[in-house]
Parts: sequence; structure tokens; C-alpha cells
Amino acid sequence: MSFGEMVKNLRIEKKVTLRQFCQENGYDPSNWSKIERGVNLPPKDEETLTRWAKALGLKPKTDAWKNFILEAEVSRGNIPREVMNDPALLEKLPAFFRTVRGSEVSGRELDNLIEKIRKAHTPDED
Repeated sequence: MSFGEMVKNLRIEKKVTLRQFCQENGYDPSNWSKIERGVNLPPKDEETLTRWAKALGLKPKTDAWKNFILEAEVSRGNIPREVMNDPALLEKLPAFFRTVRGSEVSGRELDNLIEKIRKAHTPDED
């Protein structure tokens, strides 16, 4: 799911139209529509993303919040900060990209890989 699709789904979950949402939160409907359709990239600054996440009903420090911020970074073509700050993971990125470019990887395979990475970088909660 793209960042725009995520934003649109979150707004729809709030059961408000695009115009209602923009009016309630002080956003321009034309620009917001461009975000939802993927025409405009997400903002770079975390302050704006934080405002957007709150307006869309996301709670700080939840998985949904983290996914929102992560998807914004990925949509802008950035490698997420968490990856850039992890030397062991960063060292493996070239091999990862070579692998992905060299063969067709299904969405399911990528989802499995993402889950494995999350588990590898999440402390045990035992």
C-alpha cells in the first residue's frame, strides 16, 4: 500500500469526506487529494507528518504511527532512519538490493522478509 492509499484509508476509517477532513484540519482539499492519489510526495519534516498522523487519528508510538512515518520516508525514496542508523543492517543493504534487482520477488516474499527483519531488530518481550 502506498503512502497516499494509507492516508486515504485512514481518512475513510474516520468516516469523513475529503472536504470535511480538510475543513476540520485546515488543509487544502486540492493538495490533500494529490497526496491521497500519490501525485504529491509526503512532506519531509517530521512536524508536519506528526500533525497529519494526529489528524488521521493515529496514536504516537503505536505500530500504525510508526508505519505511517516509515511509509512517508519510503514514498520519498529515502531509506528509513532506523536502517541508516543500524550499521549491521546498513552493511547488508547492497546485497539485499542486488538480490531484489536480480530476480522477481513476490509481495508475499517481501512481506516475509520485512517480518524477519522486524523480529531480528525487536528485543524479546519475554
